[in-house]
Amino acid sequence: MVDPASDSGEIETDFEVGQDNIDGNLGPLGFDIHNPVFVISGLTAVVFVILTLIFPQQAGVAFAAVRDFSITKLDWFFMIVVNFFVIFCIALIFMPMSKVRLGGQDAVPEYSYLAWFAMLFAAGMGIGLLFFGVLEPVYHMNVSGPLGVASPIAEDGSIIAENVEAARAMGLAATFYHWGLHGWAVYAIMALALALFTYNKGLPFSIRSCFYPILGDRVWGWWGHCIDILAVFATLFGLATSLGLGAQQANAGFNFAFGLEISTNAQVVIIILVTAVALVSVYRGLDGGVKVLSELNMILAVLFFLFVLLVGPTLVGLNGFWTGLVAYTREIIPLSNPFGRTDDAYRQSWTAFYWAWWISWAPFVGMFIARVSRGRTVREFIICVLLIPSLIIFIWMGVFGGVAIEQIITSPETSLVKANVIDSYSPELSLFGMLNELPFTKIASTIAIFLALVFFVTSSDSGSLVVDTITAGGKVDAPVPQRIFWCVVEGLIAIVLLIGGGLSALQAGVTATGLPFSVLMLVMCYTIFKGLRSEPR
Repeated sequence: MVDPASDSGEIETDFEVGQDNIDGNLGPLGFDIHNPVFVISGLTAVVFVILTLIFPQQAGVAFAAVRDFSITKLDWFFMIVVNFFVIFCIALIFMPMSKVRLGGQDAVPEYSYLAWFAMLFAAGMGIGLLFFGVLEPVYHMNVSGPLGVASPIAEDGSIIAENVEAARAMGLAATFYHWGLHGWAVYAIMALALALFTYNKGLPFSIRSCFYPILGDRVWGWWGHCIDILAVFATLFGLATSLGLGAQQANAGFNFAFGLEISTNAQVVIIILVTAVALVSVYRGLDGGVKVLSELNMILAVLFFLFVLLVGPTLVGLNGFWTGLVAYTREIIPLSNPFGRTDDAYRQSWTAFYWAWWISWAPFVGMFIARVSRGRTVREFIICVLLIPSLIIFIWMGVFGGVAIEQIITSPETSLVKANVIDSYSPELSLFGMLNELPFTKIASTIAIFLALVFFVTSSDSGSLVVDTITAGGKVDAPVPQRIFWCVVEGLIAIVLLIGGGLSALQAGVTATGLPFSVLMLVMCYTIFKGLRSEPR
């Protein structure tokens, strides 16, 4: 055992703490009841769903108030925290302790690089690639003006030539900032902590285990219960946000391609149908369901990307990636500065929300990445999780954003992307506006809808497995009825948030849970360092 009060920095490698430290038993419905995490989390989620359905207007007002307070008053805090995560990860890469292998020196990776990247791609990127790949670069170029860069679109709709290149570069750089190193550092810390304390220290596969060096055996009591309950709700609301955005974009795609009305009712139906498909994947488990869908997702995404790159203006797309990468490298420090800025709308409405969203997703994606990363060294793990996904996202958003920006600059009067973002601000239609100016629009739009739905399913089933693991006390083989319960709850929360306030409600759920969990993750950085110091190298 380790003395949590010790300041020697040493942790014994044999924790002698296993699954038996967490009381649990099978309930009448076949649930593996981890008392009291499962009971409190499940009942609270059900009560939240019921109250939001009964009082949707009051819930909408409350959600908006929570969102506004979090992103306007605490934007600086989110930015400082995530900046620290990036620095911490980069520092670990160059430390001798990065040679530690997750699972012990003789551990062998369970999945090939291709399968590993495919699962990481589907779980960690998800619907954001489709929803924001066109929307965000165009919006930052036209509207938000990060770092005071002027829009190239005049009030009469004409193009101001001298502003074009600077605005193009900043729109892409600001997008890369939100989807690059900073966000993936959040995932890397959570995943590394879980993998280290589970595979190397013999602790249960649960968020609470990451705090053993500080709390000692108290992690098996109410301290640990509270940590896991917070992780459950951070995961549920982070997933609900993605599911809600996915439903909105799928609905917009069906409207664009087939004339289906855009409405909350239609989005609710989409969530129900996709959740039903996710239930099948959840029932089949990680290898039989999630892994298969993840690999299918990666194949579809690559084909869709190649279609846009090759059928669209290829050189423009490639130039968008390069322009964005150069601008991102140049502007990353100014964009990361939380003080002395005048672009409040960009920093608060975008950056603060994004960092809260990434943090709320950390238990979900971090646990999922840790579960499939046994056998990797710490250095290999951080480099792959931090850099490779960032590069893939930069290529994707550079091409999609670059093509969309060029469409606006070339045809400002007719570009549907511009109209969707500025005039009526329908963000879920941005991707389809860009596809409208490419050949085979109907086919491409149909593929985009299907890809969004598959991303939708992989997020839902992966999240269900993760929440199931947390509420079962770290068991990775919890009963099937429990997995099904959480899959249904995720869908219901996404539905009630849409009914109770739409996008503002989705953002409120993320920021409300992301704030306290960011504090826990700061503490987690210390426990990672302490845990790695005690490992043989």
